[in-house]
Amino acid sequence: MREHDSFGPATMRRGRRKFDDDEADFVKVGRLEPALAEDPDLPETGDRWSTWDGALHGPQPRPDWIRTEHGAVDTELGMLKTGKEADVFLVRRELPGTGQTSMIAAKRYRDGDHRLFHRDAGYLEGRRVRRSREMRAMTNRTAFGKELIAGQWAAAEFGALSRLWQVGQEGGTISVPYPVQLIGTELMLEFIGDWETGEAAPRLAQVRTDRDGLEDLWRQMTEALSVLARTQIAHGDLSPYNTLVHEGRLVIIDMPQIVDLIANPQGAQFLARDVRNVASWFTARGLTVEPEALIERLSYEAGLL
Repeated sequence: MREHDSFGPATMRRGRRKFDDDEADFVKVGRLEPALAEDPDLPETGDRWSTWDGALHGPQPRPDWIRTEHGAVDTELGMLKTGKEADVFLVRRELPGTGQTSMIAAKRYRDGDHRLFHRDAGYLEGRRVRRSREMRAMTNRTAFGKELIAGQWAAAEFGALSRLWQVGQEGGTISVPYPVQLIGTELMLEFIGDWETGEAAPRLAQVRTDRDGLEDLWRQMTEALSVLARTQIAHGDLSPYNTLVHEGRLVIIDMPQIVDLIANPQGAQFLARDVRNVASWFTARGLTVEPEALIERLSYEAGLL
């Protein structure tokens, strides 16, 4: 359980934060546009009122660090990373005058004209929408269809994280960020890292450890994969670059392309690719693993065999 209810005055000073990025030329941004800052309806401190009201909320029981008060304000502190399909920003949500604060990663999916993620087709197999007109628009990649797809990515990730967070709380050996809320194509998640400095936890690809550390991380990885398989889903794009290591704990992130292993006809291939992607990283660092045996076991656990 987190204890982050006090924030020192020098904390998160601009220019001293460290962030994780996908691209070398990413830009850190600060407050919202000046025109918005002049809006009389905005709070006296921060960039905007909390967007909690009106959002789709994460599963209960909620962690006690979640700020649900209507009087809470959001302050955008900078960009955490930029990716193919979304940009992630660091947001501080606090109740003024109380010191009650939470740190959130706001993942904003790009619209149809700006998204770079072009591998939609395989992942979307097995997903359905209610209206045939919407399905045709998505299939034909019209502007409207692209917007629907962007919304599906956000909703799929929110749903997967909600489900897996609950599994983890009930004793499953998997860790994911708590999904705070969802509004449209903006997904707000628990920030994994140092809440006082704003330094994100390192990706698995950045971690340097001894053999015992590698064995422990591989154990955590196989346990997480087993939970995914028993839940009959595959990450779909698992790699050392979308897995964080925070205080020795492996945390699975970036799940918009989550794959239903039963409904998607390519489900078994996605499962196998996830395993081989992470296994190759551990193998390259001298650890002996057996990816094919693991794939067979996970396929059995998922009901594919």
